Amino acid sequence: MSTFSALSSMPNVISEPLIPQAGDLATQTTSTRAENSKIEKSAKDFESILLGSWLQQAEQSFGSIPGGDEDEDADSGKDQFQGMAMQSLGASMTAAGGIGIAKMISQQLHKAEDSRVAVAAQMQPPLTK
Repeated sequence: MSTFSALSSMPNVISEPLIPQAGDLATQTTSTRAENSKIEKSAKDFESILLGSWLQQAEQSFGSIPGGDEDEDADSGKDQFQGMAMQSLGASMTAAGGIGIAKMISQQLHKAEDSRVAVAAQMQPPLTK
C-alpha cells in the first residue's frame, strides 16, 4: 500500500478552511457589538440606579431640618416625586460620566465575556464531514 493511498483512506478531520469566511466574521462582529452594547448599557444602568438610591437616601437624611415641624399630610405625593427626581438626577450624572462605577463594571464584564468566548472556542469539537 502506498503512502498516497493510506492518506486518502484517512478521514478528513479538517474540512473547513482555517481562515474564517467573510460571513462568519460579520456574524461574530455583529454579536460582539451587540454584547458590547449590552454590557455598556447594563453597567450604566446599574450606576444610574445606585446613584439615584444614594441621592434619595441623602435627601431623606439631610433634606429636612431636625426637629422641624413637618406637616406630613400637606403633600401626599412628595416622597414619590422626590424619588423620581433623585433617580433622574442619578441618570443624568451617569450620562455625564458618573463616578466611575460603570467603567469598572464594564471592564470586569468584558473580561468575563472574553474568557467565556475563549473557553467556548476551546470546547468546540473539530469539524468533520
